[in-house]
Amino acid sequence: MTASPTPATPAPAIPAPVALLLRVVPLYPLSPRRAGQLVYRNLLVARRSWLVFVSGFFEPFFYLLSIGVGIGALVGDVVTDTGAALTYQEFVAPALLASAAMNGAVYDAVFNLYFKLRHAKTYDAVLATPLSAADTAVGETVWALLRGAVYSTAFLLVMLAMGLVGSWWALLALPAAVLIGFAFAAVGLAATTWLRGWQDFEFVQVAVLPLFLFSTTFYPLSTYPRALQVLVECTPLYHGIELVRGLVTGDVRWGLLGSAAYLVVMGVAGLAVGARRLERLLLR
Repeated sequence: MTASPTPATPAPAIPAPVALLLRVVPLYPLSPRRAGQLVYRNLLVARRSWLVFVSGFFEPFFYLLSIGVGIGALVGDVVTDTGAALTYQEFVAPALLASAAMNGAVYDAVFNLYFKLRHAKTYDAVLATPLSAADTAVGETVWALLRGAVYSTAFLLVMLAMGLVGSWWALLALPAAVLIGFAFAAVGLAATTWLRGWQDFEFVQVAVLPLFLFSTTFYPLSTYPRALQVLVECTPLYHGIELVRGLVTGDVRWGLLGSAAYLVVMGVAGLAVGARRLERLLLR
């Protein structure tokens, strides 16, 4: 007597909310293992150009020495928008830490990714492997935020050596810097897919430089007229600086969770747009 074949088990249905999320945030199919292979590939390449890799640390460090220490001797104490009194060095240093995370992430996500996409044709080869466009977007974003994390760690150690860390909450400044790197790397990846040539890099500088100068990096938000305060409060680096400054100085408050949520939403949205744009550019 022949046994009847066992009916195939139907694939589990994807819950409606999850299915909707996958349609809105196109990061499927995504494999952390495959994305990790792209991160490993970038690490092998970076070993041959490590001088370029570490050079991004020096710009915020020189700003700390020249402005934070030099001008700080003339400025004196600064009263923050929450009423805390800090020396000018203590006020500027956390902002430069956040800027270091932004600079590292943007440089890698924009400049290096553009070269791979438009000239080296790296992703044409990558997508001939089992990696998907979502794997590529996540892998490049992770690599860029790792670069920002390296800069931030070195900068935080310099701040510690100079006595500019005022609280044990500063241990969370590194995860905060990684979050800043994630947000800017994801948006930088998405923006790179619209760059038409090297001349368009001027638009990147036009976006990054005002963020660096006016996001309460060098003076409190209260120094602006109210209309400009509202504009600054809408910018991503402002929220990154508020988050890092609050943790480094020990001025921890519930509003910092709002800044962290802002950066999370920015990063997820950037990844979604970047993955979709890569897929359209490379798989059409």
